[in-house]
Amino acid sequence: MKISRYLSVVVALLPFALVGWTHAADTVVYQGKQGAGQGKHIVFLAGDEEYRSEEGLPMLAKILAVRHGFKCTVVFPINPANGTIDPLILTNMPGVTALDSADVCVMGLRFRELPDPQMKHFADYLNAGKPIIALRTSTHAFKYDRNKTSPYAKYDWYSPKWTGGFGQQVLGETWVNHHGNHGVESTRGVINEALKDNPVLRGVTDVWCPTDVYSVTHLPKDATVLMYGQVLTGMKPTDPPVEGPKNHPMMALVWLRDYKGEGGKTSKICTTTMGAAVDLENEGLRRLLVNAAYWAAGLEAQIPARADVDYVGEYKPGWFGFGKFKPGLKPEDLALPE
Repeated sequence: MKISRYLSVVVALLPFALVGWTHAADTVVYQGKQGAGQGKHIVFLAGDEEYRSEEGLPMLAKILAVRHGFKCTVVFPINPANGTIDPLILTNMPGVTALDSADVCVMGLRFRELPDPQMKHFADYLNAGKPIIALRTSTHAFKYDRNKTSPYAKYDWYSPKWTGGFGQQVLGETWVNHHGNHGVESTRGVINEALKDNPVLRGVTDVWCPTDVYSVTHLPKDATVLMYGQVLTGMKPTDPPVEGPKNHPMMALVWLRDYKGEGGKTSKICTTTMGAAVDLENEGLRRLLVNAAYWAAGLEAQIPARADVDYVGEYKPGWFGFGKFKPGLKPEDLALPE
């Protein structure tokens, strides 16, 4: 009986044995040891006040490390007074230096104004022609005082100098408005049938998210729309679509494009206006993002027929909304057991 119990504990802990972890004061790092992602480094930027990226992105990072072998670093907004993760701190993400060695950046940012020495790491990464996977509010990732002389003020979500700032120029869209009724009308993902065989969509089914559809009105012609957002009448996946013009036509929900940076190098871009921590409870969305990580890392040919996106450990994300983050946590508190 004791041997049986011991074996059951070993089996339960096996996934954690395949991944080590390290952390700096301002990041948590999950070291994948087995899988197609070996040798590739993904950096996650978790910094928004509303959609709990500080909960959702570590969960996704654990999956990509434990299930797929990537090294995954998660960077947070850090309160300099006590070293805790604080989404209300808009001006401090010291772990962004991790981008210097990144192969892929996954971002869930909203209205950040990083100091120039920190922002330089992000700009250098982008202009080096490296890929970005952008979630939800990343369309309005940066908000700068428009009177500032910072070389990064043009990244502002409503920049008059770089129309639409980072969101519109790089991702393909900036913040416009809520197309669905926020908190009332949820979203069903509808695959673009013409592109159903795209590897990013491999094994992706039944995408539904409680967050609403965003308006997408500036999308450039070079964007490849993989999925559209159908506005539902309520907050359950079984609710019917809203009738009328909201769904005719439907808004783009997931798209790919290329961005040529200041140095002339081209970055692969995958953007979705989904991505709240509660959205990531949807298996279809998690699979799409895991596939996108393979695609962005140059491992498109190795995308599984149905990628393993099971949680690593418990995942019970908080609901979206302002003022709802869990105070007092430090990056090290999110580490996996050794």
